[in-house]
Amino acid sequence: MFTRRTMIAGLAAAMLAPTAASATSLALAPGAEMPSAGKILRQLEARPRLKIAPHQRMTIQELKVRPEIRELAPAIDIQSINFAFGSAIIPYSQYGKVENIANALRLLRSRGRFATVLIEGHTDAVGSPYSNQRLSERRADALKQVLVYHFGIPARMLQTAGYGESYLLVSTPYEEWRNRRVTLRRVDEFLR
Repeated sequence: MFTRRTMIAGLAAAMLAPTAASATSLALAPGAEMPSAGKILRQLEARPRLKIAPHQRMTIQELKVRPEIRELAPAIDIQSINFAFGSAIIPYSQYGKVENIANALRLLRSRGRFATVLIEGHTDAVGSPYSNQRLSERRADALKQVLVYHFGIPARMLQTAGYGESYLLVSTPYEEWRNRRVTLRRVDEFLR
């Protein structure tokens, strides 16, 4: 049974050892399978659901606050790089999964097209809206940092945004591993 004491013990373990956080993360995500680089690439290369006229294009800051437009962009949820409760750490043991994303982004870039990918961070509904917002921003930033500094993806190709608990995949007020995720969204066709 999940109690306050086990939650505090779990948080302490996650802060003390990144490997403990990854073990918790993997234990909570039994059905999450990492999509291949090919599948990520196919999703990001899909046509947007609606073509935006050049005069309707917007800045990245405008796009981040327009969910009705953002949702038209090709996207893929990455649930297998699942974050431990209250954590934005991507343990080194999960870098193999991040490598699939990096390989897809390299292929996208090699096809001669300038692409901008928005990395969206998400949380579950446990905690205050403010803390979840900050945590989701840190999750998106963590993935960007690993992609840029460990896998050599150009920083200009990646933008980040956090959406806290605003877009739950599983609508529940409780801890739910499927809600602690990142979404990759290719947004270059919507930008000025």
